[in-house]
Amino acid sequence: MRKHHALLNGEPFAPISVREHDYRAKRITAYLDLVGLLVERQTARLKSSAFEKGSEIVKYFEMLPDFSPVKQLYNRMLRTADIEKRSSMQDELRSLVVAGDIDVNVMTKVDKINAGRDMRPLPPEFSHAAAAMRGFVGSKLNSSVVLSAGLNPRLFGYMEKSAGFLPGPDGSLKKKVILKVSDYRSAYIQGKILAKKGIWCSEFRVESGLNCGGHAFATDGYLLGPILEDFKSKRESLRGELRDLYSAGLKEKGFQVPQAAMEFLITVQGGIGTAREDAFLHERYGVDGTGWGSPFLLVPEVTNVDDETRNLLAGSGKESFYLSDASPLGISFSNIRNSSSERQIRQRAEEGKPGAPCTKKFLVSNTEFTKDPICTASNQYQSLKIAELKSLGLPPSELEEKIGRVLEKACLCEGLSATAPFRGKSKGRAVAVCPGPNLAYFSRIFSLEEMVGHIYGRLELLGAEHRPNMFIQELGLYVEYLKNEVRKRLDSLTARDRKYLKNFAESLHEGIAYYRSLIPNLADETERYRDMMLEELLEFQEQLFGIIVPAEAEVPVPVRNTTGR
Repeated sequence: MRKHHALLNGEPFAPISVREHDYRAKRITAYLDLVGLLVERQTARLKSSAFEKGSEIVKYFEMLPDFSPVKQLYNRMLRTADIEKRSSMQDELRSLVVAGDIDVNVMTKVDKINAGRDMRPLPPEFSHAAAAMRGFVGSKLNSSVVLSAGLNPRLFGYMEKSAGFLPGPDGSLKKKVILKVSDYRSAYIQGKILAKKGIWCSEFRVESGLNCGGHAFATDGYLLGPILEDFKSKRESLRGELRDLYSAGLKEKGFQVPQAAMEFLITVQGGIGTAREDAFLHERYGVDGTGWGSPFLLVPEVTNVDDETRNLLAGSGKESFYLSDASPLGISFSNIRNSSSERQIRQRAEEGKPGAPCTKKFLVSNTEFTKDPICTASNQYQSLKIAELKSLGLPPSELEEKIGRVLEKACLCEGLSATAPFRGKSKGRAVAVCPGPNLAYFSRIFSLEEMVGHIYGRLELLGAEHRPNMFIQELGLYVEYLKNEVRKRLDSLTARDRKYLKNFAESLHEGIAYYRSLIPNLADETERYRDMMLEELLEFQEQLFGIIVPAEAEVPVPVRNTTGR
């Protein structure tokens, strides 16, 4: 990637070999510094372009939301007839063009311990996640690292040793931390752990448990609306508690505590589909920002997606988007049916060569058959597992089902990055993609101006099919998830399973009660919209009442083995 963009932009390129010490961190630093340089150059070019129809600077200001003070100044400039004053306003506008942060993401649990050239394990600071963190901290960027996929004590401990996250003399942070969380409890626990280490969390990014793209981390039945209500009511107490812990953590390390008040942002993402939903999240819960991800898979200017996959995404209905077991991490994974990755999986299985060659080894974790971890999407693992299953004498239907689960795993290391090195062309490589289910309601390919216009309410891009409110969509996904969990666990239901499923259902009932009280507050929606939302809410409530978790007496009791074997 660095070579491609360096040569494309006339920058020198010196390769960093895998034989070099700490090559992973060095590669990441070099890539991020290149991105920073190119963005800086592009921003300068944009600022110097002429205020004329179709220019980059005009596109920039036209896409801003109408409530932006900068957009309002731009509109005043357009109405100004005085040439000298108009020129002065244009100079002011140029100075207000600011590049966005170049934030990076580290999936905390993707943290394999690596080996040296002598095949001996390297120290923990050379693990995947720690090396990635070192690469980010070593870069020239003034931006944030997004920590996703849960708590990793080893990584948090490594971050504590880095001066990169410490405040400057004025309290400013050059390198910031964003925590992606699914509920308030997660934010509270992780925020406290980091604060005690002298690391301030600058943003809590709340993501819907199931109504999102990528890996889906289902909460214990907690829905997005009640979760945001939690953040709203506890925001100030959380800030105070984290501030106290942060101050103590800095003092313990001998650093001065910033005099400026430490603040954090609360943002939300997952399933937002209309400008009215976006505005409601801001107004009701006081969030500082909202995230729109999956719809941009349909915008060629923004994402590296090959034409075949983009057309598949644009032409697929809601039945094509589903929660899969394709991830080798063992975490639910948002998926779309009939992708080239899925077709390749089937073809390899039919040819008697199940699984994929494992070259990058980012997701190795299984030691069922080997001393060293291997990936469950690899040919090595799947061949061994299928051979084992065939030796067990299982009934044909059960054998087929179990083999199907093995074959479902996809090589995400290759599939998710297949098009990026080739500027949106797959070059015949199988492509995996992880869109949120909300994408089903966007039914064609869009320009950047169109998508931004939709987000800010200037255009309507949703198809004709009825789209439920984002909260109702998420509720439906959770009810379906609970049904599947009950079905999967039914044959071997333990007391622990029963408690989990019962609490899950109770949380959903509480969420439904919350939404019933919330519907009258959707003042910007039509009465018909609110009526339909209530009808859909009650329908899912009925489905929830119909999900039966067997009582404790009905759970099979395992017979104790008294033979000593």
